[in-house]
Amino acid sequence: MNASPAGPAAPVLVCAFAVTRTPPDLATSAAVVGHEEGGPLRVLRAGSLCLVVQDVPAALFDEAALAERLNRPDDLERCARAHHRGVEAAARRGPVVPLPMATLYRGDRSAEQAVAAREAVLGVLLDRLRGRTEWAVKVHATHGATNPAAAADAPAGSGSGAGTRGRAYLSRASARRRDRQDAHGRALAEAEAVDAELRRYAVDATRHRPQSERLTGRRAPQLINAAYLVEDADTAAFKRALARLAADGRHTAVEVSASGPWIPYSFARWDEDPATMDTDAVDPAAPSTDVENPDATAPNTTDPDTTAPDTTERHRTEPPRTAPDRTARERRPMEQEARA
Repeated sequence: MNASPAGPAAPVLVCAFAVTRTPPDLATSAAVVGHEEGGPLRVLRAGSLCLVVQDVPAALFDEAALAERLNRPDDLERCARAHHRGVEAAARRGPVVPLPMATLYRGDRSAEQAVAAREAVLGVLLDRLRGRTEWAVKVHATHGATNPAAAADAPAGSGSGAGTRGRAYLSRASARRRDRQDAHGRALAEAEAVDAELRRYAVDATRHRPQSERLTGRRAPQLINAAYLVEDADTAAFKRALARLAADGRHTAVEVSASGPWIPYSFARWDEDPATMDTDAVDPAAPSTDVENPDATAPNTTDPDTTAPDTTERHRTEPPRTAPDRTARERRPMEQEARA
């Protein structure tokens, strides 16, 4: 009996993860799972650059379906982790420029053209990121240095002697308010001092919006949520600076936590004009990452106070920072072209 003819293949989109000059080994990439619903990772050539991509079903990844899925926290997290795995696979043999999560194209040709059109910008950025990694640092106020507007005053009371008691209460409340303001001011000043110290050991730094108490799980506010781009050769000095900040007792109003090294997501501004980029910071003698440990495949949020050099996971990778309200409305140029 003849087999029935196969029906038409379901429409697919091309999901892009990262751009690199040194494509990962195809056999290794085939074993990496990006989006569970898609096919194996593969590599497209675009001039001197390579693009790590995956075919994904259009029914689950077109604009309407994706917008709905990314507004569900569990699906958003799965999508972010899948994107991270693709970026991580691309980074095994050299520096990468991670693309925004859910960068989709209608076919290989449109993906290749979008990368080729920005070959010069992406090349400059890859040079800038070579031999450098990202460190994430969060500075929180200590429990005593809370937001001065956090506490509300209670009513003063009424009845005989209420005027005297009310004045005394207002005086105490005013003193408490001043104390909170002073403590918060000290915490802010110390947080800025921490940032200034760490910038001495970094070639670039950027700040993200501080996370809410709901996300951090802490009652004390997060004052700084920063990322630092650090030369591999300066990593030990950067870690020593972190250790000093935690141990020298100068900053009692804040607590500092750090993690890394990560793939430099925060500094992969691939849509910038190369004329505005810090090309002078590129060291042509910077060490290549071609020998990076191929076993470093999982994020590892180790104890932030650990200062010993990490010899087992030299280049860790951090999942992209993504929020449901951003993914639905942020469309960068390459994404816009993909949907044209």
